Amino acid sequence: MAKLKKRELILIKIETTQGTDAVPTAALDAMLVFEQSWSFNSARMIERNAVKGTLGKLQSVFAGTLIDVTFKAEIKGSGALGVIPEAAAALRGCGLGETIVAATSVAYSPVSTGHESVTLYYHEDNSFYKILGAFGTANLVMNTGELAMYEFTFTGHVVGPADIALPDATVDAIKGLAVINGAFTSLGFAATIQGVNLDLGNEISTPDDFNAADGFSDVLIIDNDPNGSFNPQAETVATKDFHGEWKANTAGAINTGDIGSVAGEKFSLSMPTAYYRELGPGDRDGLTTIEIGYAAAGDDAAFTLLFN
Repeated sequence: MAKLKKRELILIKIETTQGTDAVPTAALDAMLVFEQSWSFNSARMIERNAVKGTLGKLQSVFAGTLIDVTFKAEIKGSGALGVIPEAAAALRGCGLGETIVAATSVAYSPVSTGHESVTLYYHEDNSFYKILGAFGTANLVMNTGELAMYEFTFTGHVVGPADIALPDATVDAIKGLAVINGAFTSLGFAATIQGVNLDLGNEISTPDDFNAADGFSDVLIIDNDPNGSFNPQAETVATKDFHGEWKANTAGAINTGDIGSVAGEKFSLSMPTAYYRELGPGDRDGLTTIEIGYAAAGDDAAFTLLFN
């Protein structure tokens, strides 16, 4: 039976114990996603290069695999102050801690301990994959005149596929946020940019396990390197000395300002101790730009994604 790409669904829920199915439901744990896909990670096929009396190869032996699930989702709040956004479980599964201030805000920042794994159900029309013990990383992309988007990649242990009817899902009705009317600043300067991104830079470890059914132990986040890029219009040195700041190892805040204007839906991204890693020339609509790669220092205070 043919399967339609438009008839797909992702459910995601925090696990109490890593690798134990959290049983996400279509009513409570569905995410509105875009450009979803899966691929096998570290799939092992053992070659059998025996010496024999004829040419040709012997059949390889399957020796386990993990799976990657990738998808995009809109960066947006829940619509109510102090209520977690639809992407909350995905953000926590990327090694971020969650801070809720009742009736005020929800914030996410990196944490070094207590990482929370997730269970994902990937429904592919009338069949589905169950992904257990998964951790992920994400890229937050904010380009002018487009929707602010997450780009998630999760790695976990896979069960399936199995045939099951596609459930009716309840997804967030809050619309995505257009990236306009922001208040971007870099090291105190209100730069004119086309876009900015933040890659969480999580390093995902997939160690071997002699005793595991798929040959892999628990997936882990073992390091992170929050970094990104933006592309300001070039200025005179007197106005803004980007080159001088880079060469002097100057660190300071990079802030997006609020994206969106409705309380409970809007968000902002702040990095209090950012610094430039690389600079290069660029061109945007005939104007000279500087292509800047930056990193966010500060360990567990490297950045805050705030919904308010």
